[in-house]
Amino acid sequence: MAAADNRHPYEALTPDVVQDALAGIGLYGDGRLLALSSYENRVYQVWLEEPHEGADVVVAKFYRPGRWSDAQILEEHAFAAELAEGEVPMVAPLVIEGRTLHHFGGFAFSVSPRRGGRPPELDDGEVLEWIGRFLARIHIVGARSAFATRPALDLQSFGAESRDWLIEHHAIPLDVQGPWLARCNEALAIIADSPLAAARAIRAHGDCHPGNILWVPGKGPHFVDLDDARMAPAVQDVWMLLSGERAQKQKQLGALVDGYEQLREFDREELALVEPLRTLRLIHYSAWLARRWQDPIFPINFPWFGTRDYWQGQVEMLEEQVEQLRERPLVA
Repeated sequence: MAAADNRHPYEALTPDVVQDALAGIGLYGDGRLLALSSYENRVYQVWLEEPHEGADVVVAKFYRPGRWSDAQILEEHAFAAELAEGEVPMVAPLVIEGRTLHHFGGFAFSVSPRRGGRPPELDDGEVLEWIGRFLARIHIVGARSAFATRPALDLQSFGAESRDWLIEHHAIPLDVQGPWLARCNEALAIIADSPLAAARAIRAHGDCHPGNILWVPGKGPHFVDLDDARMAPAVQDVWMLLSGERAQKQKQLGALVDGYEQLREFDREELALVEPLRTLRLIHYSAWLARRWQDPIFPINFPWFGTRDYWQGQVEMLEEQVEQLRERPLVA
């Protein structure tokens, strides 16, 4: 009997496979390939022998097998195209041979134009105001219709399911599991009584942290990576841009909302969701790391994950979040 192949699927994604996948849709690389920073998927900058639509460099994204269905990926692509058509600066996949989603060697992949830029200066009020205007434009488009197949960001999917997976798969050291579970359940109970379930959900970017915004001086921001786009409250795309102490967050929020409300009304009641959403992300992030641990890139890049110190730190962070959940929300 042949031995079982325990390799992770991405171990089969060699440079030759990447080049062959692109050649299959008429894009021939000149041999140069640069792996870009991405943990969830594999993303490569590829130099072409012949320019495509005037560009001699493209970005190829190979989706993590088993994460999204083709229908869910195509909803992401359709949202990106709708944003681009509305002149929102969103990097959308290229239409090649009449489609945006392609398949090769067991992988689904897309190809996008390369866009340059640097991280935005989030201490600059004018930069935040500019970003706020573009967030409003994303949400104007996102509110026009709903995703049919992509999931929502809610208490069940990000909180309860993440907690249950970690417990069922014995991901937490036994001597820390009890305190972590107690703090997690306490936080989820507070969130269950929050306005989250009643909040209006729209098609949102879903993962709008500074790393997914490229800033071009004189031209402003453009947004990348809709891989985590979900139905979520609009404030989901705002709170990850806030950092520091409460006074600093308050100042940043004011600038974002000033820009946002030049184009779309900002529902201030959603500010009560900032800490619930932050807490859900914290729990979901631990489960995300644990679920990806068989991918060789994760132990290399997150060597601290899974240790007793890591989980003790999570207990302390959840304790802090419980306190934050009970404080008055930010105001704008």
